[in-house]
Amino acid sequence: MAREGGGLFAGFRVLGRFSGPVPHVLRYHGRHREFYVATAVGRSVHTYNVKKLGIVAVSNALPQDITCLAADRMLIFASYDNILHAFARNKEVVHTYKGHKARIHLLQPFGDHVISVDIDNVLIVWDIQSEEEYLQMDFDKATFAVSAILHPSTYLNKILLGSEQGSLQLWNIRSNKLLYSFPGWHLAVTTLEQAPAVDVVAVGLVSGHIIVHNIKFDETLMKFQQDWGPITAISFRTDGHPVMAAGSPVGHIALWDLEEKKLMCQMQDAHSTAIAGMSFVAGEPLLITNGADNAIRVWIFDGPGGTGRVLRSRMGHSAPPTKIRYHGHNGEQILSAGQDGTLQSFSTVHDKFNKSLGRGSINKKKSKKKGLKLDTMALPPVTVFASEVAHQSDWDNIVTCHQGYITCTTWNYQKTSMGAHKLRPEEFSKHKPIDIYATAVDITSCGNFAVIGLSTGQVDVYNMQSGIHRGRYGKERAHEGAIRGVAVDGLNQLIITAGSEGLIKFWKFKTKDLVYSTELSSSPSGILLHRDSGILGITFDDFSINILDVETRKIVRMFSGHHGRINDMTFSPDGRWLITSAMDCTIKTWDLPSGCLIDCFLVDSAAVSLTMSPTGDFLASAHVDDLGIYLWSNRSLYSLVSLRPLPADYEPSMVPLPSTCPMQDVDVVGDEETYDEMTEYVSPEQLGEQLVTLSSLPESRWKNLLSLDIIKKKNKPKEPPKVPKSAPFFIPTVPGLIPRYIAPEEENDKQSKVVNLGVLAQKSDFYIHLEEALSTNEYMTPLNLLKSLGPSNIEIELRGLAPEGGGSREVMLSFLRMIGMMLNKKYNFELAQAYLALFLKLHLKILSSEPNLLEEVSRLSTQLEETWIHLRTLFNQSLCVLTYMKSALL
Repeated sequence: MAREGGGLFAGFRVLGRFSGPVPHVLRYHGRHREFYVATAVGRSVHTYNVKKLGIVAVSNALPQDITCLAADRMLIFASYDNILHAFARNKEVVHTYKGHKARIHLLQPFGDHVISVDIDNVLIVWDIQSEEEYLQMDFDKATFAVSAILHPSTYLNKILLGSEQGSLQLWNIRSNKLLYSFPGWHLAVTTLEQAPAVDVVAVGLVSGHIIVHNIKFDETLMKFQQDWGPITAISFRTDGHPVMAAGSPVGHIALWDLEEKKLMCQMQDAHSTAIAGMSFVAGEPLLITNGADNAIRVWIFDGPGGTGRVLRSRMGHSAPPTKIRYHGHNGEQILSAGQDGTLQSFSTVHDKFNKSLGRGSINKKKSKKKGLKLDTMALPPVTVFASEVAHQSDWDNIVTCHQGYITCTTWNYQKTSMGAHKLRPEEFSKHKPIDIYATAVDITSCGNFAVIGLSTGQVDVYNMQSGIHRGRYGKERAHEGAIRGVAVDGLNQLIITAGSEGLIKFWKFKTKDLVYSTELSSSPSGILLHRDSGILGITFDDFSINILDVETRKIVRMFSGHHGRINDMTFSPDGRWLITSAMDCTIKTWDLPSGCLIDCFLVDSAAVSLTMSPTGDFLASAHVDDLGIYLWSNRSLYSLVSLRPLPADYEPSMVPLPSTCPMQDVDVVGDEETYDEMTEYVSPEQLGEQLVTLSSLPESRWKNLLSLDIIKKKNKPKEPPKVPKSAPFFIPTVPGLIPRYIAPEEENDKQSKVVNLGVLAQKSDFYIHLEEALSTNEYMTPLNLLKSLGPSNIEIELRGLAPEGGGSREVMLSFLRMIGMMLNKKYNFELAQAYLALFLKLHLKILSSEPNLLEEVSRLSTQLEETWIHLRTLFNQSLCVLTYMKSALL
């Protein structure tokens, strides 16, 4: 059974996705006079401005990942599998081209046409506007397998094709004729690039050779060779320097001087993966590169020697993140550790606030000398980390455990770099054991101490400022098995450790004494402490979850329902929800007070880590084989969401992962109306007939009714009101107690100058309804009228009930019966008291002289006394119990 209506979390956006293995496209916007770079990220196209490298547009998502990208002056062309799409305004798909039978791997815009080549060697020329095939050409794979395509500058209607066999062919597309065939160099062509000079083309070969060739005379002008493998990209500087840049599969860039025909310099490790795309900005010393390592970089060539430095960059993890946690209390930074060995900070506000803390290293100085590729000092990927904002400006505030490594490292968030300390037990300071490694870590809320658990069962404490070992829990080790989790409470009183042998132990933080130990039902896989509420979440190897109260040290909740290993869990800021993710690809939300599952949804790939914002607005998740960090908005903050327990046969629905652009969460009104669980609960006016119920009116409407004469005296003006110079315009009203505007037809009637004395004695609506209630016995209408009036109007209405005020004794009797009805039904109890008190104050003399009214008043007195005796008994009982509880607890 699936639940109608929306779930608790809605996809919002993804962080940390900037580039992919598809080469980028550089475009110039004539009206904006600005360059833009477009990259393919998954199923969308991201457009960045080169000036600040800020994202300006994200296209609508295609059904599959984009494999090829190109652009002309107006459109961006993107293909997946055998289908080609054209995006307008960097956003929506305006054209779709279908006709290929195999995957498209080359694209070339060509004026009013676009050329696409698939892996079956079929070339199709499309008319952009009509989406029709203009020309189709089939090449024999054995003799000419198309591997590169280029439209030479000033060559009208002509394209140059490169092949895996090494030969090149120049075709006229309009006449469909082969103009010239270049024999080539018997090596596969990987890339073709137009040089700034007309007729000159750079040809990149699979052997690492770069041939600068004149295609008009079929002459080779110069030849270069790189030893890093096939040429992946070529670009020429156009700002007056004769320089050519060439990319390699290992991430290095070579800069060649075309005048002196020699290597000018090398930019090693520009990317950690192959250089996918590379392009110089026209007329500027700027080089833009992107790669599959999820990075875009803008290099500027303004230094000596011709080498470039990074001017701007946007980069995320080049390998999937393994652990994410919110850092700080404002919910704006997420710390993320990835399989690439880096620790990074992503901002939920803007990409410009992202930080990279770098990669862990045993010896930073030696690593810098050796370089990344030969770095034997690099530490393994981070598996677990803990951070704290207290004292982060004074010393290191992050501690990380590394995969299969005994040494834990410290990091400084403020300096965005690795810290000074390496934390490991003293007995392993000279030699590094192979089978012993750190498994769990936590930092105290004050930021002074780090607690580290090892696979041998040892738990050690270190000082964060000095890195000195400050003690160990237990005589030799805290647990017989490996440590699965450590947690310190908010006041540094207790430390909680979990061992793989199935024990949870509580220790005194300062004295290191064992306070309490409890045995669990099975081996725990991890623990998480919510410090504010003192609730400990425990996940087990049998896919179940227990909640332990730290104060009473008892299991208070037990949950089961996951069908795979539980990867991570997180608490909501108020400690009310526990959100868990498992290898069964589900993300479940458990309500701790009710002990029920209130939300569950499926994702495409299992979430390996979860973290909830300290402000409660976002849930962040990292997934298997995915480079991004996905944000899910908490819908309970801005819309009506059902938090009722899910039925036992509930089937979770598949929720797509959000894209880079924030998704709008649209609530369908019709669904909410038909869904009975989503309707808002409206409290009845009276919960039970036997309960004394007060009205919901503010005190100012009834509390001061007996003191109106005093209030009027206090508010009496000291000076008489001054007449304004020009009286403002007033809409004429009908004379009476309740102001009503004259209807247009009444205003136009000619009024008589004879005064109608009947108008002065006009009865109010309240008076009329009280008269009617004498016969109908319906007092709800006059009561509602009285509740809508202010204190002064109420006094005027009650004064008008007496005969000298234009009323009658029958209406006074009717008013007393209305009060009696309120006391019988036991609602609006304080209003009945206030109205009756004012009535008695105003009309006491008349009541004492009229037998009928006196009899009704005595009946009301008996009712009041009975009700008050009952209430007083209940008050006394409650006060007695409270007094006993206070004295007993003291």
